[in-house]
Amino acid sequence: MEDTLSETEALGELLRDHRGADVLVLDLRQMGTWTDFFIIATASSGAHLDGLERHVRDFCRDRGIEILRRSFRPKGTPNHATLDEWRIIDLGATVIHLMSDKARAFYDLERLYSVNTK
Repeated sequence: MEDTLSETEALGELLRDHRGADVLVLDLRQMGTWTDFFIIATASSGAHLDGLERHVRDFCRDRGIEILRRSFRPKGTPNHATLDEWRIIDLGATVIHLMSDKARAFYDLERLYSVNTK
């Protein structure tokens, strides 16, 4: 579990280093949900989302972390929404949400999962 926490914190720093805005690491372990951590970061454009996703993929590849699923439209997202609004990268114990300002304000995951931040 400590490895997961340190990798999650390192991923949060990676996103900050690449200009992800308002990066939050949410500790969901006390909630008993389907994952232990969320990382939420805001990207300034579709190209920025692409770049952040690429950095996360590279980080995971270099450390042998399996990506279970990435770049899918989250359940409940309108059909007209594009991957320029929200990307999810599922690492199992950690789920990364890369979002536009618009998507982040609309879905307000911080409020839905109001728990401890790291």
